[in-house]
Amino acid sequence: MKKVMSRVFAAMMMLMVCMALAAPVYATEKEETTNTEAAVNEGTEAVTIEAADNSTGAKAIGAALAVGIAAAAGAIGMGIAIGKSVEGISRQPEAEGKIRTSLMLGLVFIETAIIYALIVGILIIFVL
Repeated sequence: MKKVMSRVFAAMMMLMVCMALAAPVYATEKEETTNTEAAVNEGTEAVTIEAADNSTGAKAIGAALAVGIAAAAGAIGMGIAIGKSVEGISRQPEAEGKIRTSLMLGLVFIETAIIYALIVGILIIFVL
């Protein structure tokens, strides 16, 4: 179990490093758009549409990351919880009802957090 958790932690750290290294790429792209807007005074409508397209793509990426990370973390949490509950039931079969009730309550809370992430992703796309 410790080996699996250390691998998950290492994968999450690698993902964070990759995201941090990708940030300057988006900053450079934004500066180029700003320079283009300053250089072109006559075609402002085309430049505005181009800037809107760039922000829509960034919103979509942000929403996808939010929902994807929440769903992945929720799936890992659900898997661990179900595994532990089955292990607990196999050790104490007489406590099956209490263990199942606690398991279902925990799974509902995890699923609620995933649904909140989905709502935030939808709000990012349509409201911002």
